[in-house]
Amino acid sequence: MTITLLGIPQDNNSSYLAGPALAPDRIREAIYCDSANLFTESGHDLGDASLWSDAANVALEGLAGQAAFDQIRTTVSGLLAAGNRVVSLGGDHSVTYPVVSAYAEHFGGISLLHIDAHPDLYESMQGNPFSHASPFARLMETGRITRLVQVGIRTLNLHQREQAARYGVEIHEMRDLSGVDAIAFDGPVYLSFDLDALDPAFAPGVSHFEPGGLTTRQAINLIQSFKGQLVGADLVELNPLRDSNGMSAMVAAKLTKELIGRLLDS
Repeated sequence: MTITLLGIPQDNNSSYLAGPALAPDRIREAIYCDSANLFTESGHDLGDASLWSDAANVALEGLAGQAAFDQIRTTVSGLLAAGNRVVSLGGDHSVTYPVVSAYAEHFGGISLLHIDAHPDLYESMQGNPFSHASPFARLMETGRITRLVQVGIRTLNLHQREQAARYGVEIHEMRDLSGVDAIAFDGPVYLSFDLDALDPAFAPGVSHFEPGGLTTRQAINLIQSFKGQLVGADLVELNPLRDSNGMSAMVAAKLTKELIGRLLDS
């Protein structure tokens, strides 16, 4: 098994601000920034080229809509077929739909751990059913998602509560995280991390500020401690245009390193 980093520079499904398409390269810069090192907290030296590789960015120039999704899904499917486990860097959260679609096909179904301020279960947002506010509705309706567990949610409206009930989503809202330590999965698990799950005090470089979120420490602990076999992950919604001092990119890089570390331990 090889762990591969993949950039997905797409943000044309964002409902509010452009900018996340710039994020993959900013996160890579932060990973190699001399202000930190390449060790994970579990002790893996990511300076060892035998542990992981970088497949660069998906070629999405001039592509949008279904054509872009097809390119993403085809790229991820090829990496999985070659024995890779993929950590994708978005991009807006819409990219999770084609990535997880490839994973679900490869594994014959998959469970999802989704860490976010928003449940992203809209049937459609601003007339776009493939909005970054809708990927988990699109995934759940495929019938290939064994289980969807969400953590950090603090923006549930009536429509999304109805959608969560419709699809049997298990939600750990920020107002009550008492059950998070008991999260456990059978079978392969894919983790999708939206950076705005964190309180804006820890990662202000996002398009949607939503106060009252996770600390960076809480997020890292969750990545490290949930029970299950992690087989892939993404980190999405860093907006470098709002990251004035690069701090949010460093947070994203830290989380990326810990996701790679968890994959190495799975």
